[in-house]
Amino acid sequence: MAEEILLTQEGYDKIVQEHEYLVSVRRQEVSEHLKEAKSYGDLSENAEYDAAKDEQAELEERIAKLENMMRNVRIVSEDELTLDHVNLGLTVVIQDMKTKEKFEYAIVGINQADPFEGRISNESPVGKALLGKKVGEKVDVQTEMGVLSYKILEIRK
Repeated sequence: MAEEILLTQEGYDKIVQEHEYLVSVRRQEVSEHLKEAKSYGDLSENAEYDAAKDEQAELEERIAKLENMMRNVRIVSEDELTLDHVNLGLTVVIQDMKTKEKFEYAIVGINQADPFEGRISNESPVGKALLGKKVGEKVDVQTEMGVLSYKILEIRK
């Protein structure tokens, strides 16, 4: 059985939108590229044809990945988002116990993650460590740089 993928409604909507675009628009574009490349003649020495076939393979791989995600998704509903513990779809403010620096992160599904925008995945080391924890709790996170210790200061929607 495939692993369940947790997403917010926004994350799921983005996946559906990307899938629809790839299937309805990009497939047609790639098909046209392939048709055009075939018209250049000898396929054994046709770099344009090889590039178009590669483009088609990458597109189909992405479509299959999105379809798999859509089959295995569990959307975390607003009703599940209580502020008593860190959960997907919530924002958490943490403080590094060593440097006293504060960080604010939205906990999101892996496809929505963008650490530079303050969105970390529930599957990242920090995200995993924070899930289920409450305000005031301390968490230790094993990273490539060693163990980092954080205190949860705030949880909000």
